[in-house]
Amino acid sequence: MENTLNSLKIDKWKKGTIRAEAGDNVNAILKDLKTNLPPLMADADAAPGALSKSIPLLKHLDALYDVLLRVEEGARVSAPVDQVDQLEAVLKQLGSARIQLYDSMTERAGAQEKQVTDLQTEIKTLRAAEEEHKAAPPPAAPAPCPPPKPATKRKRTTPPKTTQPAQGQPAQTPPAQSKPQ
Repeated sequence: MENTLNSLKIDKWKKGTIRAEAGDNVNAILKDLKTNLPPLMADADAAPGALSKSIPLLKHLDALYDVLLRVEEGARVSAPVDQVDQLEAVLKQLGSARIQLYDSMTERAGAQEKQVTDLQTEIKTLRAAEEEHKAAPPPAAPAPCPPPKPATKRKRTTPPKTTQPAQGQPAQTPPAQSKPQ
């Protein structure tokens, strides 16, 4: 673009306001290409994933395109055909570069939006799992088994002895023993 604008011979254009305006615009574009555009491009190149660095460049390129378009339209009316053709070619190249930048930014924005959405979903899932973990009572510890009762020894009682009755006498049983309480 710079070579084409430097090669323009605006003095060969038809005299009038269009020629004067085109000369001012060409000078402004050339100055802009040397002073304003390089830092914007350096910022965008330094952070290729950062849309915040690409948007100022894109806005600047849009403004540059608009001014170059006015120069090209003025050239159609006032400039020789060869200069008009050169300006049209530069305008198409700048337009293509802008579209590529737009597409690249759109692609990056889509990837970043997907990444943000995925991260938000993951955070929600983790929070829900954490809340579920907090809300669920801890598993009950198994109840301890009571120790077995010590075995109690029973006193063995012997069956009462019966005495053999003498012949013809009834059998006698000893009196019952009382248990201590």
